[in-house]
Amino acid sequence: MSTPLPALRAIETILIEHEGKPHFCLQDASGYVDEQLLLSPHAFLVASCLDGANDAAAVQAIFAEQCGGVHVPEDQILQVVAYLDQCGFLLTPRFLELRDRIQNAFHDAPTRVAAHAGRSYPDNPDELRAYIDGFFTADAGPGALGTPGDADAPPLDGLIAPHIDFLRGAAAYAHSYKHLHEAGPPRTAFIFGVAHCGGATPFIATRKSFETPFGVLETDQDAVDHIAAACDWDIFADELAHRKEHSIEFQAVMLGYLYGTAVRIVPILCAPFSDDPELTDPSRIKRVAAFLEACRAYAAPPDRRVTVIAAADLAHVGKRFGDPFDIDDGVVAAVRARDTEDLAHATACDPERWYASVMRDGNTRKVCGLGCIYAALKTLDGRAAGKVLHYDYAPDPVGGIVSFASVGFSVYAREGGD
Repeated sequence: MSTPLPALRAIETILIEHEGKPHFCLQDASGYVDEQLLLSPHAFLVASCLDGANDAAAVQAIFAEQCGGVHVPEDQILQVVAYLDQCGFLLTPRFLELRDRIQNAFHDAPTRVAAHAGRSYPDNPDELRAYIDGFFTADAGPGALGTPGDADAPPLDGLIAPHIDFLRGAAAYAHSYKHLHEAGPPRTAFIFGVAHCGGATPFIATRKSFETPFGVLETDQDAVDHIAAACDWDIFADELAHRKEHSIEFQAVMLGYLYGTAVRIVPILCAPFSDDPELTDPSRIKRVAAFLEACRAYAAPPDRRVTVIAAADLAHVGKRFGDPFDIDDGVVAAVRARDTEDLAHATACDPERWYASVMRDGNTRKVCGLGCIYAALKTLDGRAAGKVLHYDYAPDPVGGIVSFASVGFSVYAREGGD
């Protein structure tokens, strides 16, 4: 056997149609490589054979077996390998150098850069403010912002806001943040986001403050210190996950829109709590329980003026997300019905029933906000009740839907007021 070809990295693959023909779109979910690659089915078959053990002859044999005896020349295999390596999709010294350079730059930076500014939203503050203004007045929006809540009034206790892109989730962001705007301003916002690339620990913290076009939102270092001291594990072990993750960044932008740099944040990414599909009560996991008890204890005193935000989307359904079916009215209705069931437990501020409800069917809807909504509800500790302000879904361009909701939590709702 000759020298094995390098291995393909763990990447996300989507089958799409390009110029009337099927192609595979490869993208790096971990964010080291920004560009997406399009491969023909034959080129993708070569790429899928790159496991770090196969050499060119082995790839030829697999190709012939899969393609009815067709022989692929070795030089064509090596061309695919060279292309993937050049783009950073293979586990080679080229990629390792790129990875180390990116990691070092992130760790050395004093702040977390606004990774999606200029791409997902305008990076000019005036343009961005005008852009977000339109969220409120567009169709399905709640109307333009009015007078902000009194500075001495209590802040909103909690909020569920989407993390889908601003274009598709504009109205939902507007409903969430208008509700926040109408209460007293928070001093600190706990933001529980989603670690879409996962992590080795259930929660991933960072001490870095977050840049936005509206200024830098300082991270509440006292809060982070308090949580870190309560945990017997390193809550910063996977801190690099914050570098490209959008779920917290989009909330930081909205907070900057409302308050400039006057509010501090506690940015926390939630990775899967367990790989056990039967888990219905995360509080049995020692790390989860200790971390969230520390969050609850810090957020509870009224004089700290804490608002707890879950940056959460709900269902991800359709072929884009691995389901075998197309989206029709029946699928949309079924998703809405199950989302409504789950949200009833969330608005009751019942984290255990929220989690158990989503997991009742093994989370077949792939509710990505499962963990961060649970974390927010545990941090709220039942002191506030919620109200669904807005619910909607958006199509995925590759085939599927993503649902999301805006929910506001207040002690006044618990007491029967508005």
